[in-house]
Amino acid sequence: MTHYHLYAIGNALVDSEYEVSDAQLQAMGVDKRHMTLIDTPRRAELLDHLKAAQPRRTGGGSAGNTVVALAQLGGQAYYSCQVADDALGDFYAQDLQHWGVHTNLTHTRAKEGQTGSCMVLVTPDAERSMCTFLGVSAELNSSALQPAAIANSKIYYMEGYLAASATGLQAALDGRAMAVAAGVPLALTLSDVSMIQFCRAGLDALLGSGVDYLFCNLEEAQVWCGTQDLPQIRQKLQGMAQTVCLTMGAQGCEVLQFGQTMHVPAIPVKAVDTNGAGDMFAGCFLFALTQGHTAQQAATLANHAAAEVVGQHGNRLTREQLLHFKAATGLA
Repeated sequence: MTHYHLYAIGNALVDSEYEVSDAQLQAMGVDKRHMTLIDTPRRAELLDHLKAAQPRRTGGGSAGNTVVALAQLGGQAYYSCQVADDALGDFYAQDLQHWGVHTNLTHTRAKEGQTGSCMVLVTPDAERSMCTFLGVSAELNSSALQPAAIANSKIYYMEGYLAASATGLQAALDGRAMAVAAGVPLALTLSDVSMIQFCRAGLDALLGSGVDYLFCNLEEAQVWCGTQDLPQIRQKLQGMAQTVCLTMGAQGCEVLQFGQTMHVPAIPVKAVDTNGAGDMFAGCFLFALTQGHTAQQAATLANHAAAEVVGQHGNRLTREQLLHFKAATGLA
């Protein structure tokens, strides 16, 4: 049995990224900066608005981006997800295979339906607004889990977006129970403000009595805690996890650990596209930790890589870019 640095579960989505104006976003009725779940008619309506545009297509999904980043850095990752037996499903499975990520997709594919996709709408201010069609990812269930792989992992990582799917949430919770039974540390990302606003009960279930690692950005933390007072936010978050990574954009990040707050400054960058930055941060941070590096070293690597993502279009970096940052931050 392979030993994994990270076992993750999340929504398998193929990203199509479009550059749009604020006026276009408004005309389409899209909620700026947040993720909105859409159905088939709404997807067709949005595609009609964008029929003259040429999107960039990449493998996506929050946890999917995270495991790919970890694998590109040299880590071993397993990803549980769900795709259909269609062209996008083939694209997604081949993308994971290309980066060396192990997955249940070698034996678990939906025979009917469509693979999930995400329309990422990027405005000139670099903000991303996401319209997500879950497709068969909404049917993700516990059959996608690999218990032996969970037990042989250093960290079990749950994507907060699964709180929107009854079967996906149950699968993540079943995996959580397997990880706890095997003594595997737990990690959770709050994912998006929309999840906190509309799927709080699911996130509470994933959190349970607490996790080892929690990832969120400042806006998510403010909404979760019901306050903009940073000392109060820190106090509440520290009650949720042993280690909290609070990302704050151009202000860098804070790592809350052992009752202490460690600030790690951001890497200056001209923002182009924020899509995938948080996913990249989590992948790099968890890679460094599972290699025995300190939280400060892990956050430094994560800040470098996340800044590079923000400074370009697209949610992924190349392996060469990540290995460069790994060496530049002294983790090679």
